[in-house]
Amino acid sequence: MAQQRRVQLSTQRPSSTVCVLGTELALDVCGSAPRGAASFHAQATPGVKLWVLCEAQSVKLPSSVGRWPLAPGPELLLAMDAPSKDAGDEKVRISYFREAGGVPVGRAVLYLTCVEVSLDADVNRSGAVSRTLLDKTSWTWGPEGHGAVLLVNCDRDDPGAEGLDNEDSAVRSYNDLKDMSQLVLRTRGPRAIFAGHRLLLHVDFGDADKIRVFYGGSSAELEKFKHVLGGSKLAYTVRPGRHGHESVFYVEGLSFPDVAFSGLVSLHVTLLESPEKGLLESPIFTDSVVFRVAPWIMTPNTAAPLEVFVCRWVPGAPTPLAAGSAPKSRFSRFPRSVDNNEGFVEAVGALAERAQCPLTVCPVPQNRQDRWIQDEVEFGYVQAPHKTFPVVFDSPRDRGLKDFPVRSILGPDFGYVARQAPEGASSLDSFGNLEVSPPVTVRGKEYPLGRILIGSSFPRLGGRRMAKAVRDFLVAQRVQAPVELFSDWLHVGHVDEFLSFVPAPDRKGFRLLLASPSACYQLLKEKQEEGFGEAVMFQGLDRDRVPKPTINEILANEELRKFNDYAQSCISWNRDILKRSLGLAEPDILDIPQLFQGDIASGAEAFFPDMVVNMLVLGRHLGIPKPFGPVVGGRCCLEQRVRELLEPLGLSCTFIDDFFSYHVLSGDVHCGTNVRRKPFAFKWWHTVP
Repeated sequence: MAQQRRVQLSTQRPSSTVCVLGTELALDVCGSAPRGAASFHAQATPGVKLWVLCEAQSVKLPSSVGRWPLAPGPELLLAMDAPSKDAGDEKVRISYFREAGGVPVGRAVLYLTCVEVSLDADVNRSGAVSRTLLDKTSWTWGPEGHGAVLLVNCDRDDPGAEGLDNEDSAVRSYNDLKDMSQLVLRTRGPRAIFAGHRLLLHVDFGDADKIRVFYGGSSAELEKFKHVLGGSKLAYTVRPGRHGHESVFYVEGLSFPDVAFSGLVSLHVTLLESPEKGLLESPIFTDSVVFRVAPWIMTPNTAAPLEVFVCRWVPGAPTPLAAGSAPKSRFSRFPRSVDNNEGFVEAVGALAERAQCPLTVCPVPQNRQDRWIQDEVEFGYVQAPHKTFPVVFDSPRDRGLKDFPVRSILGPDFGYVARQAPEGASSLDSFGNLEVSPPVTVRGKEYPLGRILIGSSFPRLGGRRMAKAVRDFLVAQRVQAPVELFSDWLHVGHVDEFLSFVPAPDRKGFRLLLASPSACYQLLKEKQEEGFGEAVMFQGLDRDRVPKPTINEILANEELRKFNDYAQSCISWNRDILKRSLGLAEPDILDIPQLFQGDIASGAEAFFPDMVVNMLVLGRHLGIPKPFGPVVGGRCCLEQRVRELLEPLGLSCTFIDDFFSYHVLSGDVHCGTNVRRKPFAFKWWHTVP
């Protein structure tokens, strides 16, 4: 329905007004009728369309009805098809008549000037601003949806700048402008009209702290671009050119969607009529555009790798445990002395080379002896039709690597976002406790960008939970609806200690890997029955540092078995949640042999390096913690079982020794690495949350 404005008429003197292209004027024919008038007749110049609404009927003028009775309260509407060349170059004349009179008892003349005022953005999501018949004041999801998209300008295109691009009110480079969404104000009409009226670009008070708008006038020079809207600036007066003009504004997002921000922001342009001196301006037309701020999106293990990150560590300084864990006794009572990780870095580099993926090594001065790069950051991206760039999410963990994301990752077309934990960060706030599934369909509901998985204390009362600020942020992004799993049974408490995803050529395109004490006991029992009960764990490791239990000793350890029954029950609880929440069936899940140790009070840790579940996935190339399991027939039986499960899927298994460099500190390969991955081909605005 066209925007409509009511206009008063006068039989005392001619009046004039502006009609904006695409709108309608409702003329108050009854309110201006002279005393005794019973009917009216309307005429207009060729550039004006007239029609009468009377008793629920719409009649276009001129018609066979010469006069219209005033008694039912008819409406006279008009519209214009093209901008005027001169002010007042079109008009409407209303003649009033008595009941039986042939001579008018009064006339009202209205001079009209048509102007075009249009505020446009990339509502079609094509990557360019164009005019559209779609409703610019609404934003809809789905492949048939519409609405403009706005990026949070959270990268740093100018290497000389100190903060993020959206933390200052300056445009420092043309690349900075490319991160912003265009907003185009189009005006056409006689210059005299715009001289007597005012065009006001404005933002709602509640949205002002979410966006910033820049304008450079007719100049393309960077220094001409000024901050005109957003923050404390709620309105900006635009001065159009002589006959026709396009004013191009650039809009940047300042905030991601969050618990108190839906992500929707509105910008408006209003045409104000300037009355006589001493009176306030009155609005006669408003056009609006709604933007949605693009969400931060995670990528799953199954996405193609673009860059691998690992930290180099050298002995001689205190070494943080994974995600803040504390030393405690273990079944095998490993000492927590650690080696440097040079061999680990080389092994990861070799795997990355086979996967044809660049490797970035974070040196000691940058990581400050903190090797747990998976716990510190999560790589994702933001996307608009005109631009996509990666964004690193910095956890509230803030240990040795806390400055690494800003100092070494933030840069041109590489953004940064963080959330803090005012209540104090726990181990569950580290991002080893943040994963995302591949795309899934659950009972007919599609999740084309997958679902975020986070660990929690549920179903246990009390216990640790991920910080509210982080959970609220993840939920507010909407496109990867989070699922809470039970991870507080673990000492460190991360979901990456018992689950992972790998690509597969069939079914849903992936397999969910779950740690399985039951599968491990079954494997060890098989080997015992085959006569290998005296085969030992941890063969090849330093005998003085690592006890070597046999298969028989492990199977005879009732305390260890009872604890693993408990661990299996916790994993089985999560298995049921994952099947319901991700729409999985048993053939979509692989059980990976794994044992845990510890006690219920302090939580579970991996008894041997956490195979496959805590792994590095680079396409078909897998970097798996070397388990140092019992050697049977010249091969580690644990490695052999994993190969039997994964190699038929076309995956290549490489076992990496992380025992003394990571495992003894309560972490493994996945904890010590991180991967930036290729964004989804699917556009997030095509989802239906």
